[in-house]
Amino acid sequence: MKKKSTFSFSLILKHLTVLFLVLIWTLPTLGLLVSSVRDKDQLTASGWWTALVTTERNEVYRTPIADEQVAVEGGWRIYMPLFEAGSDRSIGSWGLRADEIGLNLPGDKVSLDDGSAISVLESGELDWFSETPFTHTRGIRVFVDARIPPRFTFDNYREVLASEGVGQAFINTLTVTLPATFIPILIAAFAAYALAWMDFAGRHWLLAGVVGLLVVPLQMSLIPVLQLYNQVGAILGVPSKSYVGVWLAHTGFGLPLAIYLLRNYMAGLPREIMESARMDGASHFDIFLKIVLPLSIPALASFAIFQFLWVWNDLLVAMVYLGQGVEKIVLTAQLRELLGSRGANWEILTSGAFITIVVPLVVFLSMQRYFVRGLLAGSVKGG
Repeated sequence: MKKKSTFSFSLILKHLTVLFLVLIWTLPTLGLLVSSVRDKDQLTASGWWTALVTTERNEVYRTPIADEQVAVEGGWRIYMPLFEAGSDRSIGSWGLRADEIGLNLPGDKVSLDDGSAISVLESGELDWFSETPFTHTRGIRVFVDARIPPRFTFDNYREVLASEGVGQAFINTLTVTLPATFIPILIAAFAAYALAWMDFAGRHWLLAGVVGLLVVPLQMSLIPVLQLYNQVGAILGVPSKSYVGVWLAHTGFGLPLAIYLLRNYMAGLPREIMESARMDGASHFDIFLKIVLPLSIPALASFAIFQFLWVWNDLLVAMVYLGQGVEKIVLTAQLRELLGSRGANWEILTSGAFITIVVPLVVFLSMQRYFVRGLLAGSVKGG
C-alpha cells in the first residue's frame, strides 16, 4: 500500500498563508524600528526598505558672498564645504541650474561670465577661483546630486528621551495603565464566577446585557459617562481631572469584555470539582478563591494583555478624563505634542513611537503562552 504523502498541498497552502499574515503584521513594526535608527537625511530622502543602500537626493546651496574671499597665489578664492565633517556624503553630479544638475561631474570646472571658475569636488568641497577680487553681495546657487551612504545612529532615541516631559509622561502612563488593568480584572472575576456557577434570578438577563454592552462604541458612551462622573464627583468632592476618573472610565469600558471572556472560561471548568468542593462544605468564596481563580489564570492573562495594550495606547479617554497637564499627560499625548512642535522630523517621531511599543511588546511576549489558551477555552462549551 502506498504511503500517503505527509506534505499535502492544503498543508503547504496553510503554512504559506500563516507566514504571509505574520509578515503583514511584522513588517510595519520592522519598518518603524529601522526608521527610528536611520540618519535624518536618509529618512527624509527614501523609505526604510532602502536603509542598506546609498540614496540620492537633489540639494541646493548658495555660495558665500565676496566678504569671505581669501587672497591666494594668482588671485582670489572662495571655499565652502557643502557637507558636515564625518557625514561620508559625496557628490554624484552638479550644476548651476536645477535643470543642469547632471551636467557636470565632480571636479569639473565651470567658467562664469566674469572670468571666474567654480568647481565642486566629490567630497562636497566647493572651490570658486577668480584672478580679480570678488565684488558680489549675493552668492550664486549650486545644485548638487548628493549621495547619502547607509548610516545608523541612536541620536534619535537620545533626543526623544532627553525631550522635556517624555520621562514624566512615561511614568504617568504606567500610573494610568497598571490600576486600569488590575481593577477590571478583579471586578470581572467575581462577576464571571457568579454568572457561571451561582443560581439566582435574572442571571441570564444580566449575561445578555453584558453581551449587548460589547457592541456599544466607546465614542458614543464617552460623553454620557463623563457627565455622570462629573455629577457624582461634584457630590463626593472628587476632582474632575484625576487618576481616579480615568481608572474608573477604563474599568467601565473594559468590564463587558472581561466578564464575557472570564465567564465563558469559568463555565467550562469541570462541574465535578465544584460539586466535590460543596460536599466538603466549601462556600462559593472558598471555591472561587482556591479552585476557580488558580484554574482561570490563562483567561485572566489573556484579558490582562488586551486591557494593558488598550490602556497603554489610549489617547482619547486619557485626554478627556485626565487632561494634558505636564504632571498628568500620558505618553501618547506627549508624542502628539512632539509631532505638533517638530513638524516633519520623522526621525524623532519614529523613535518616539517605538519607545511607546516597547513595554506592550514585553508584556505580550512574556504572557503569550496564556493568550491563545485563554481565548479558546470555553468558546465551544459553556454552562
